[in-house]
Amino acid sequence: MIIDKLIETSVAKQNPTVIGLDTRIEYVPEHIKRRYFASGIDMKMACEAILEFNRSIIDAVYDIVPAVKIQMAYYEMYGFYGIKCFNDTARYAKSKGLIVIGDVKRNDIGATAQAYATAYLGQTFIDDGVAQNAFDVDFITVNPYLGFDGIKPFVDACKAYDKGLFILVKTSNPSSGQVQDVVTRDGKSIYQIVGQLVEEWGQDVIGQFGYSAVGAVVGATYPEQLLRLRQDMKHTYFLVPGYGAQGASAEDIINGFDEHGLGAIVNASRSIICAYKSDKWSKAFKPEEFYQAARCEAIDMRNDIATAMIMKR
Repeated sequence: MIIDKLIETSVAKQNPTVIGLDTRIEYVPEHIKRRYFASGIDMKMACEAILEFNRSIIDAVYDIVPAVKIQMAYYEMYGFYGIKCFNDTARYAKSKGLIVIGDVKRNDIGATAQAYATAYLGQTFIDDGVAQNAFDVDFITVNPYLGFDGIKPFVDACKAYDKGLFILVKTSNPSSGQVQDVVTRDGKSIYQIVGQLVEEWGQDVIGQFGYSAVGAVVGATYPEQLLRLRQDMKHTYFLVPGYGAQGASAEDIINGFDEHGLGAIVNASRSIICAYKSDKWSKAFKPEEFYQAARCEAIDMRNDIATAMIMKR
């Protein structure tokens, strides 16, 4: 089961982190852009430059991290070529043995939800018994606002194709509380109710470690809520954004882990892929060595979390 593979890979690498490839052309060093833009500046060349940048980052970290998360929005900005770049990046990451999370935040109702599930988790029937994958990812992020009839096609696809979900429960953005922290008549916040539903929705796809392939997105920027959800959602694996550029520390995120050090995978994006621009690494590495800075920052992140977990014990 894919959730077991995620856990096994995290344990083997002693690293519960995921690198977010939320890549914009502005993040790509000038020496790469100059090469691709020499014959003209357009979206096709921008995406080829982004793909080279992504591959270099993947080459630098695949032996130390279990997974990458690719945010579709950053690729949709570049139209057709961006969608291709998303898929090419996913396939390259998988060729290196990485688990791929497609951060697509899709959902709808009825046939449209089924189409989204088919696109990202299943196979599209073409003709004459031929069906193919549209996108080569292992997990996707999903919005639960429409309720279970919007989630069921995704859960069914997880069962049929050994895929996984991370459903939005408590997000890391500053205004998330406008909706997610609203207290209902039974005294529970909306994010707690959604958490309970996610726990229920994943009961049929629980792996050997006791965690479901139906996971939850829970932001590190709200450590108290993270702890409360960890206590309530015993079988739900967490994707935890907010570490690094969004301001959350290792101490903030450890509430997402269980007593065995499992239960969560922590994402960092800009702080890793743009590490070469930071005050911390810009003097140690030239822009041409951006991938080395990314590797060093990824190692520091791993060590930072490990230290925080030891201190917690």
